[in-house]
Formats: sequence, structure tokens, C-alpha cells
Amino acid sequence: MTTYMGAGGARLSIDCGSASTVSVLAWADGGASVLPFDGLSYLPGGLFLAEGGQVWTGRRAWQAAEAQPYRFVPNPRRIEHGEVVVDDAEAVELAAAPLRRAAAEAEGVVGEPVRDVRLVVPAGWGPRRRTWMRQVAHRAGLGQPRLVEAPVAVAEHLVATGVRLTVGSFIVVCDVGAGAEVTVLRRGSAGFEVLATLVDPAAGGAAVDLALTAAVLHGREVPAGGMGQWVMAESVRVAKETLGSHPAVTVPVAGHLPVIADRAMLDAAAQPVVRRVAELTQQCIAAAELTPGDLAGIYCVGGSAHLPRLDTAIAEHTGITPVPVAEPQLVAARGAAEVGAPAAGVNAVEVPVPPIRRAIAIASPGLASLALLWQALLTAERNNTLSAYYYVLFNLGELTMAAVFALVACIAAGTILGSLIAARSPTPELRTEGGKVSIGILAGVSLGVAIAALYAVVISQYFGLPLRGFLTWALWPIAPTAVLAVVMAMIAARQWRTPSGGWSALLATPTGSVVTAAVGMGLVQYARTADRWPHLVVWLDLTARFGGLLLGIGTVMALVTPLMFRIVLAAPVAVISAAIVTGQATGILGVSYAIAITVWWAARVWTRLIHPTTGPTTLSPPGRGG
Repeated sequence: MTTYMGAGGARLSIDCGSASTVSVLAWADGGASVLPFDGLSYLPGGLFLAEGGQVWTGRRAWQAAEAQPYRFVPNPRRIEHGEVVVDDAEAVELAAAPLRRAAAEAEGVVGEPVRDVRLVVPAGWGPRRRTWMRQVAHRAGLGQPRLVEAPVAVAEHLVATGVRLTVGSFIVVCDVGAGAEVTVLRRGSAGFEVLATLVDPAAGGAAVDLALTAAVLHGREVPAGGMGQWVMAESVRVAKETLGSHPAVTVPVAGHLPVIADRAMLDAAAQPVVRRVAELTQQCIAAAELTPGDLAGIYCVGGSAHLPRLDTAIAEHTGITPVPVAEPQLVAARGAAEVGAPAAGVNAVEVPVPPIRRAIAIASPGLASLALLWQALLTAERNNTLSAYYYVLFNLGELTMAAVFALVACIAAGTILGSLIAARSPTPELRTEGGKVSIGILAGVSLGVAIAALYAVVISQYFGLPLRGFLTWALWPIAPTAVLAVVMAMIAARQWRTPSGGWSALLATPTGSVVTAAVGMGLVQYARTADRWPHLVVWLDLTARFGGLLLGIGTVMALVTPLMFRIVLAAPVAVISAAIVTGQATGILGVSYAIAITVWWAARVWTRLIHPTTGPTTLSPPGRGG
């Protein structure tokens, strides 16, 4: 083996998936090579826990497991983080074994330990899993490695190999390994950013292996005990890969005659998986608020990227045929080693501008908030100004609605605020889609509550009245909505689930409800304070009633979405609102609208995030092997 001196110029990247580990050693001059493990380009995922507490990997682990199968761990990455296995070995120690083996192989080539280490992680991992991965790396003796998101690594490799992706362009990376992770990325002036990512652990090579194993056995039973089941699983995995380039292959079955597996069997086993990956791709594009026409390409990578009809299924769902990638199982590891090199073709800084509908969803409640506050201030009636019994007739319901609109406008701007904060933050976790959305929502809530409190302070100072009463009407009605927004921020931070249609669509309050309710309250206040000449009394009273009708309709529009339900519910609510329009009732109407907005938010949190009827979950990361 050739030995190179000077590890300072070497970079080691490790892509450790559920089924296998791939490692690439790169050099400052641009050269790179895949590290071999026992003659293979990858390290199989199985581990063996020896008597002395050592963890063996690769061929040595499989050979030792023949005599002591109970000490064999076939899929160490699928063990829960705190779970204890054979001889009290912890999951973190098992996960560290492949990394330690890769580092040892690299040291054998370089001649000394490699200090610049990059670890490939799924884009859907949140801070907790990333911290755990750093603990695993520390246990493996790797120091403080750089964590590189898998789709970002893939995109960097595409650019490094000549794929032209201009600043502002969008691509989709379908990472199909043991599970599936689909990610939409945008190329910015400083690199690639993740816009949306969806994960399904059951849509990958592991599911295909199970289905193909069932088809191969077809009622045959593998002898229980020993290594039979794991050998069978490995034989089926090898057969799956071979069928990608051969029409048929012989699969040995312990205790039975060999079975011939053909492409028809593989097609049947892979059909549910490829269909699910195609659905994830379609949903992820929608979650990023894009259309297929906005994309520069779709790229399939991972150990199961060559599944039959995968490209056809994606093309049927999106209208775009995926671009083939050479050695898809190695792309993420190669790209991670290339991260940090000067980006080619970057010559402009582009500032994203929100689409018109998104801008309207932010501007409408903001303008309505300012308009209601302005009207409330100008139309308030001062009484007994020179007396000790000085008081002001002020529309407290209008103050409440102004505070509600200020809060929802700031929350709607959450994704934009998050992107601005993340762009100026050195913390890597804030640059993920979940991190940006989470910090953006929290910033929006803080800003909205601060503006509502500022309204109360301004009114109190303007009229020279105690602050407490105005703070009560400005803050208490919006408190439940603020709490729900914080819940959404927690879900986003944990990367639990990406809502269908994207985060900014979820955060946008219905513009029709905002405008209708704001106009209604404005008319009510105008009718209360306008000069009541005898010939205008009837018209002003009708104006107030009409304003009450609009306020009731706006409340219903926030409560329900289907048109038929709105029509049925709007009639009684609007009539009641119009009937109770008085000076004392405006506060009730304002609080009622605040409650309606809270109910609307609660329904969206439940139906879009906590318990969606459709859409993928992102509870656990996929492997890129298999």
C-alpha cells in the first residue's frame, strides 16, 4: 500500500448509512479516492461484539458471527440511542465502530491521523441527532468533524463534476438508500441551502429487500438460529443489485435448492417503493413553494437509486425525468469531501423576493392593524378633560383586532425573518430549513407581541391614562395564538414534519377574513363616532349593522374553510354580530375575532402538523446504503 505523508492537506469524508459506510479521502490538489474495506468500496453495516469488549466490522465481523451469532448486530444504526445491547455495549459505541474503522484505513494511507473530517448526515436531522453524531465522532477519536447535509454534499459534487447550476437555481435530490429522503435545494451565492426535505424510512432499499426475500422464499423457511437469516438478507441484497444489470440471478437458500430471481420479481418488490419516492418528490416540490418548471433538475442518489422504474415514476408525478448520476452510492461522500472549495460560476448575490400572494398575506394584516389603530386613536372621545373624572370613550375591540393583525402579520413573515437571521448566524443548525423556520416563527411571535404591547403604551401615553387596561385588551386575547405559534416553532426545530404546501403557506392568515373583519370593525367605529345629523341617523345605524355583518362573516371565514360551511355558519353569526353592535359590544366582537383566529391556528396545527390526513412523516432518518 502506498503511503502519503502530510495529513494536513488530506480530507476524510464518511457517509455512514444504515446498511453500509462509504468513505472518501481527498487531497489539496483535487485528487480523491474511495477507501477500500476488505476489497470492497463500502463497509457492510453488520458488527460483532467480541468477548473483550471490542467491536469488529466488515469481513471479520461476519466470520466471527458464524460461531457466535448472538453477538452479531446487523443494523447498528437502527438501535435506539440509549439502548444497551450485548455485554452492556451502548448504541453510541456501536455507531462509532464504522467511523473508527474508516479513520484507521485513512491513517494507513496518509501515514498519520487525518484532522479534517466530514460526516454526512441527513438534511432532516435536528439539533438533537446532530449532537448525538458529534458524540459518536468523539467516541471514535475524530475530534470535532464537520457535519455536511447529504443533499448539500450531492449538489456540491454535481457542481464539481461540471453540472451547470446558476445562482438562484433549484434542484431536487432524491436520496434512496435503506429509506428515502427527498430534498429541494437552492443555489445561493455562498453555497446550497435546503428549502424543504421529506423523509420516509419505509420507502427505500430495506423495504425492497423484505419484499424480494418474501418472493424468493415463497413459503420456504430458513432454518432458525445461527446466521441463516442474515446471510439470506445479504444474498437478497446482492441479488437486487445484480438484477440491475442482469436479467436473472441465482439466490442460495439455506436448507433448500437455489432459487432463480428475475427482474419481474424485482419490479414487483420495488413498485410500492418507487411510487412512494415519486410521491415524496412531488410533495417536497410543493412544500418548497415551487413548481416542476422552476427546477434545474432532479437527481437520484444512494444505494437504491437504480431501482427499476424509479425514473419513470418520478417523471409521471413531476413531468421531469431524473438525471442519471454515476456511482450514486458514492456521490454524497465525494461531495462532502469537496465542500469548502471555491464555488464555480458564482458571480452574483441574489436576494429572494416573496411571491405576490405571499407578500399580500403579510401586508394585508399589517396594514389592517395600522389602519384600525389609527382610526381608534383619531375617533376616541375625550370627556371631562378639565375634571378629576376625566375619561375617554375608546374602542377597545378595535385595539384587540389591531393587536391580532399585528401578531399574524409578523408570524406570516416568519420564514423571511428566519432566512435573514440564519444568513447572519454562524450556527449551522440555524441554516437548516427547520432551524430557519423555527427561529423565524419565534422572532415573529416576539415582534408581534412587542408591537401589540407598544400599541397599548402609545394609547396610554396619548390619552394620559393608566397602561394596565390597554395592555389587558392588547395582550391577553393574542396569548393563545402566540402559544400555538411557539408549538409550531418547536415542531419545525425538531424537523418532525414539513406541512403540505410549505411553511410560509401554513403561516399565512386568510386574507379574505382579515380584510372583511377589518372593514367591518372600521365601519362600526365610524358609525359610532360620526356626526349624527338627523337626516343621517338611519344611514349611520345601517352602516353599523352592515359593519357588524362583515365582522361576523370575517369571523366565520377564519373558523371554517369549505364554502358551503361558510355560507351555512355565516348567516346566524353575521346576524348576531349586526344585532349586538353597540359601544359596549365592540370589545366582545374584537375578542370573538381573536378567538376565531386562535381556533383557526389550532386547527391548522392539528391537521397540517400533528395529525395530517396525508403527507409523509419525518420521524427518523434514512440510511443511504442498500
